[in-house]
Amino acid sequence: MISAIVLINAEVDRIPEVAQAIAELDGVSEVYSVAGDADLIAMIRVKEHEQLNDVIADRLNKVQGVIGTNTHIAFRTYSKHDLEAAFSLGLDGD
Repeated sequence: MISAIVLINAEVDRIPEVAQAIAELDGVSEVYSVAGDADLIAMIRVKEHEQLNDVIADRLNKVQGVIGTNTHIAFRTYSKHDLEAAFSLGLDGD
């Protein structure tokens, strides 16, 4: 699984509509409305690297109200859920 984090700038008066439209795209797992340099953050999860172009460049960037994006591709994902699953499988070194 390939994960990408996309910081999105949107037209201020359209942020909720832009967030909803992005959340409905295949490959988008979550969209967050945030404070800071970006208006929204979208989590993208795809099986193949080439699909990132389909989701981000071909669909997300074309959502009406999106002004610009900044994409970060994850090398590795760490989460509490992943760590708990590893320990339950006996991968804690015991």
